Amino acid sequence: MNPMIDLVADLGEGFGAYTIGDDSELLEIVSSANIACGFHAGDPDIMAATVAECVRRGVGIGAHPSFPDLRGFGRRDMGLSAHEVQNDVLYQLGALSGFAAFNGTKVTHIAPHGRLGNLVAVRADYASAVAEAAAQVDKELIVVAQEGELASAARSAGLDVAIVGIVDRAYQEDGTLVPRSQPGAVLHDPSEIVDRTIRMVVEGKLRCASGVDMDINVDTVLLHGDNPGAVELARLIRSELVAAGVQIAPLAEVMDAKRKAA
Repeated sequence: MNPMIDLVADLGEGFGAYTIGDDSELLEIVSSANIACGFHAGDPDIMAATVAECVRRGVGIGAHPSFPDLRGFGRRDMGLSAHEVQNDVLYQLGALSGFAAFNGTKVTHIAPHGRLGNLVAVRADYASAVAEAAAQVDKELIVVAQEGELASAARSAGLDVAIVGIVDRAYQEDGTLVPRSQPGAVLHDPSEIVDRTIRMVVEGKLRCASGVDMDINVDTVLLHGDNPGAVELARLIRSELVAAGVQIAPLAEVMDAKRKAA
């Protein structure tokens, strides 16, 4: 059986008159979307339009909650308690769920953004807060994460976990990302990124920053769209995956196929 993978991008990350990324182009490439919920980017008009367009194109809808850090694009640690993190996630998930319901669909996954996304991988209190919020709202929500505290907490809460591969970021041997503050944390060579993606999806292998190969079993591949040439790279990644015999499908379908094969 050929591998099946979801391609996801962070969308709806403008605010008011400001636009980040080319959502229209990316929606021709991806099978799922992480939609900003207003705390690091996005506003009601952008959320409404993005959800409606995802529905029109058959793209899976995911919540992309963040710290309340609009000015810093969600990339700063806000020093919040776990209770505050849980309430903030509930607030953002609820907002996106309303737009999804209005369009006759539902949010299928949740993927914490930015610094929150980094911290839930290593902080058990934050991870439990996010997992409990998701489980109490909808037991069918898929939690998108790297292996770590959030993945463990979500599984303990009875939720499906989709492991995400971030193909333009360098990994450490423990499976966490190399911090952006370190040289080489972000990869820029398109051929290297494409090769890493194919190897990750087809072979289940990833070359770490140290040069050591690690095993990785990903369900979704994150495509960034907010830098020069990103859309062209995303399109190339999709075409090369298809050429390698990989089936592209929304995350819910990928996880359903995985359950049936287990």
